[in-house]
Formats: sequence, C-alpha cells, structure tokens
Amino acid sequence: MTLLRRLLFGILAGLPGGAIVAAVTDPPLLPWAAHTAVLGAVLGLLFGEHRQSNGSAFSVGLLVGLLDWVTWTLTLAPALEGRTPSWTIAVAVARFPELVGAALFGATAGLVRHALATWFPPQPAPPRAKPHIVIVGGGFGGVGAARELDRRVGRGLDAHVTLISDSNFLLFTPLLVGVASSTVEARHVSAPVRSGLDHTSFLHGRVTSIDTRTRNAYVSAGKEGTLRVPYDELVLAVGGVPHFFDLPGVGEHAVPMKSIEDATRLRDQVLSALERADLEPDPAEQARLLTFVVAGGGFAGTELVAELFDLVHDVLHFYPRLHGLRPRFVLVHSGERLLPELSPKLGLYAQRKLGGRGIEFRLGTRVSKATAEDITLDSGETIPTRTLAWTAGNRPNPLVQQVMQGPVAVEPSMQVPGLAGLWALGDCARIPDPAGGVYPPTAQHAVREGKAVARNIAAVLRGRRPVPFRFGGLGVLVSLGHRTAAGEIGGRQVSGFLAWVLWRSIYLSKLPGVEKRLRVLADWTLDLVFPRDITLSSSSSASSTGDRHA
Repeated sequence: MTLLRRLLFGILAGLPGGAIVAAVTDPPLLPWAAHTAVLGAVLGLLFGEHRQSNGSAFSVGLLVGLLDWVTWTLTLAPALEGRTPSWTIAVAVARFPELVGAALFGATAGLVRHALATWFPPQPAPPRAKPHIVIVGGGFGGVGAARELDRRVGRGLDAHVTLISDSNFLLFTPLLVGVASSTVEARHVSAPVRSGLDHTSFLHGRVTSIDTRTRNAYVSAGKEGTLRVPYDELVLAVGGVPHFFDLPGVGEHAVPMKSIEDATRLRDQVLSALERADLEPDPAEQARLLTFVVAGGGFAGTELVAELFDLVHDVLHFYPRLHGLRPRFVLVHSGERLLPELSPKLGLYAQRKLGGRGIEFRLGTRVSKATAEDITLDSGETIPTRTLAWTAGNRPNPLVQQVMQGPVAVEPSMQVPGLAGLWALGDCARIPDPAGGVYPPTAQHAVREGKAVARNIAAVLRGRRPVPFRFGGLGVLVSLGHRTAAGEIGGRQVSGFLAWVLWRSIYLSKLPGVEKRLRVLADWTLDLVFPRDITLSSSSSASSTGDRHA
C-alpha cells in the first residue's frame, strides 16, 4: 500500500466522525475540517499496511481520539489562544463533552478506515524475481564463495545461489601427494559439496560456454543435454589445467597431479613399474622401470618426489628380486634452486635433505620431449624412464580462454573489467595485490578470495560498493618426506621434524568436516605402524604388468 493511499483512506475515514461531532458541537467549519483531515491522516499512517480486525480498528481509533483530546483540546488550543494549558481535574471535567466527541470521532474513523481497507484491498505487486548468483567451479574458491553466500541467504540475503561443478565433491588438493604415495585413501581427501549447503542449489555438470552479453551459462549435463542457466552475477572459479607447452610426447606420457584420478594413476604407475621390474630379465629395462622423474621443483614437485621416494623404499622389501638394486629419482626444475616460493636458505635445506637420500637434481633445465621409454632435457641429456610426473606448469581452464581469451586480469575487488556481473578468482584469475604483483594460486588464498567475492556480491546487490581483496598469507610449509618439512610461519622459518608436525597438523585442521579429519588421521596413524598398501587399484594396471611376460 502506497503512502498516498494510506493518507487518502485515513482522511476519508475521518469525514463521517467529523461530521457527527460537527453536528453536535457546531465548531468553526474551516478549522474543524482541517483538524479532521490531519487527524484522519495520522490515523491512516498508524494503520499502515497491516490488516486490522473490527475490534482492533475500533480500539486504535478510540486511542487516537483520546490522544487528540489531550494534545489539542487541553494543550495546543489553549496555547494558541494565549492561555496557559492546564491538566487539572476541574479543567478535564469542564472539557468532558469534547472528550466524548473526540472518542466518538476516533472510534468511528477507525471502523470506517477498516471498512475502506476491506472493500478496496491493495492490488498485490507483481513478484520480483530474485537475483540469481551462479558460481562455476567446485574447488576451494568456488565452494568458499558458495558457503559464504549460503550463510548470507540464511540470514536474509534476497538471492538465489547455484553452484555448478563437474565433480560433486570438494577435493583437498594439498593431500593429493598422499594419495599418490599410498599414505592416504583417495576417498578421504574429498568431501561432498551438497552436504555443506543449505540454501544453495547444486548442479552437477560442466559449463561449456558463457554468453556474457545475455548473461547465460550453458551446461553439459549428460543425458539431460545442454542446460541454459541465466544469471545476474557469475563467479568464475574454475582453476587451471596442466600445461604441457606443446612439448612432443609430454601430454601423452606425463602424469599430472590435478585430480584424484591423476594421483591414483601415478600410484598405479609406480607400483606397476615395481611389479614389472621384479619380472624383468633385461638390466637396462629394469633400470628404466626403476627410474622415476618429476618435472617441476615448486611445492608440488618437491613434495611429490620426496613421497614417491618414501613409497618405493617402504615397499621394496616385497620384491625380493629387486634387492640390491637402487631405484633412481630425478627432479627436473627450470629454476636455479628448489622451492622458489621459500627463502634461499630453506630451498637449500630442502635440496640438501633430498640430495642426501640420493635424489638427483637437474636444475636450470627443462623437459623438451618425452616418449614411452625416456625423456629428453633441453640440455641434450636423455633419461631412460617409464614414469614421468608433471607439476611443471598450469594454464587457465579452457572455459576462461573461451570467455576472456586468456587469464582473467581482474580488479582488486575481483570484478572482471568491462563485463558487468562477472567475477573471477583463484587459479584462473590474476588478482592484484597492494605490492604491485598478483596473489599466488594457493588454497589459503582461494578460500579467502571466495569469501571476499561473496561479500562483495552481497554488497552490490544491496547497492553498496565492493571492496578490494586483501590478504597477507599465513605462511607456507612443504613436506620433504622422512618426517621432515620446511616452511615459514608468521615470518619465522621452521624445518625438520617440528615443521613436519606443523604441516600435518595444519592440513588436518583444514580438511572439510570432522569425519574426513578422523579418517585421514587414522590413515596417517596406520602408516606409522604398517607398510604402505601395494594393491593396484585397477585391473588395467594389473594386466599391463603381465603383458610383457604373458
């Protein structure tokens, strides 16, 4: 009900009562008409948009009449005549007829106001479509944004939220290395997305294209075909994919580390190599099978080569014919030192620890090509191997390439310049930091970027300005195997066993849900007592082991 309608109904409601009082008391016409209009307007405002019963309308009108008698008859009218207002019993008794008239006027006006509202109900306004917020990507950033928006919708944010992802679980990628090295079960490093969302819709499918002009996302959803999902605000949180730089044979023979399938495949590759080497009569082929190469000397590559080393040496006693042989591990890195994300001191510490176990390093060089039997470095060296793990590069998701023709350079608020309603975060975006660089693609940043973009979208929907993303980082830790680690926490360097305990404790606390924490803790506890599981997870891996000697 509009304000004008409320005022009009109130003035009309005051006319019958005003006419009755005027007929009995014969007041001056114009002042009384103005008084009646003002009193009716006040009554209309008091009624507002709430439906009243007859009794309630009568009571409210009567109260308004009594208040009018006190404020006008006993107070304002004498003051306007130059007399001092008085509220004594004698004055009240003398003005009792006006009290009866005011009460009669108010009660009558209340009932008439109620009748008008009943006879002429307001036309309901057409329902307003809620803004639709779509989040594409079920990683740390996307799920972080969805959970923050889900919480805000529960607290009154007027919006629909939909999360679209081609996997129905959140993968805790920092522990993928544990899956590859057989210290953690694959199912324990993932959590179902649906279980953490109360007010958000989840759509299991792959977004194939986005039309930023019409604001539609197109989703391939299996047998359902292609679904069109309109949006008002869209968050791109699709992460990156492995980048093989179009190197000959690398895409076909290297195993990346981006998914549970990748980690499981690498684990099976390593264990199959041991099985085949155990049966191999040719020393050269046996050495090739027992050579494991990891490309990339950042966090992922360094942790991976250390954990694979521990895996192989932990289970080697199961293969008697390999006793006395020395498996070879080679880390290839284009930089001049390991772990450029850490200080030079910690990078050298990590290299010294790993090198002391016999792990070889090829620094300042890159893989130039790969075959099923070897890899070639750009230095010209060839390393015979059947196993190449790839952590040496990522590129934006193809969906980002389709929308933006390259990495998304966003504003500090994570809005995409020039495209209204589009936001981007995580590995697929370049978010500027206050120092003039960009924020690193780490899980701790992605989670906070997701929450920040959710807050900014909520602000925009409420007519406020988004704020820049700011986060200084909590620190970094890298596992080096053999229950050692290195890192920087709060500006302080830590290394050795204490750093390893911190590494496990922090990652355990960040796992989504108590159930997953307990399961991973159980995996780690059993790993301290029992040897690692060497069961191949697929029949294809087992069959490939025996193909050569069938």
